[in-house]
Amino acid sequence: MSVSWQSEEAPDPVRIGVFGWLLVLLRGLPLAVLVFGGLLILLALRLIERPIFALQRPVTPFITQFVCRNAFRILGISFKTRGTLMRQKGAVVANHASWLDIFALNARKRIYFVSKAEVAKWPGIGWLARATGTVFIERNPKKAREQADVFEQRLLAGHKLLFFPEGTSTDGLRVLPFKTTLFAAFFSDHLREDAYIQPVSVRYRAPNGAPARFYAWWGDMDFGPHLLKILAARRQGQVELIYHQPLKVAAFPDRKALAATAGKLVEDGHRRALDG
Repeated sequence: MSVSWQSEEAPDPVRIGVFGWLLVLLRGLPLAVLVFGGLLILLALRLIERPIFALQRPVTPFITQFVCRNAFRILGISFKTRGTLMRQKGAVVANHASWLDIFALNARKRIYFVSKAEVAKWPGIGWLARATGTVFIERNPKKAREQADVFEQRLLAGHKLLFFPEGTSTDGLRVLPFKTTLFAAFFSDHLREDAYIQPVSVRYRAPNGAPARFYAWWGDMDFGPHLLKILAARRQGQVELIYHQPLKVAAFPDRKALAATAGKLVEDGHRRALDG
């Protein structure tokens, strides 16, 4: 079981004034219509798509991407990307700072998240994750063979997978060392020669006057108050995605070397964006 990262400093308190509650309504209602309306459309289309295409999803990922892109427009958060999306088979790995990462990474690229099994049971988020094709796994080295089989099936279906190798979210001011467990699956005989890993740095810039970790969500923080804080913000900041050069799995001797190189690229990109 992974342990959530904890800051030495307590999370910033959530204070919402009268105008803030008005913004919660003005942003929250359209956001709810967008997310849950999109979910209903996706589920309806999936009833047709699944019997015909099985694991392949030629239509429904575009709905997810549309919802995620427009979620940032409703929230008023600036969305910026740099770098080129990889075309090869494989996975994307990124640092993890907030539940907003899911929207940001889906908005730029049609991907399928790899998530810990517990997320499938979470109200709301779990439903959305299952509907959008999330791969649920147990972070257990003993499950490596089983995970490799699942990854292989999804990659052969043309899916781009995404996971957070830190194994937890942080305050967005750092990148933790990448855990190697999930990288092992890509060294199987069927995946190693053709698979690539693309590292992505995710960087949030807080609204003017707000703490630098404004958008971060970590540890035991509750989702509801954090969502309300973002909806109530008079000014919003920015999320930036930096896509690095894809790494060919076969070019590395083992999962530790691959994880270390990917982690270094993500950390360096994050630090440059932090200083910029």
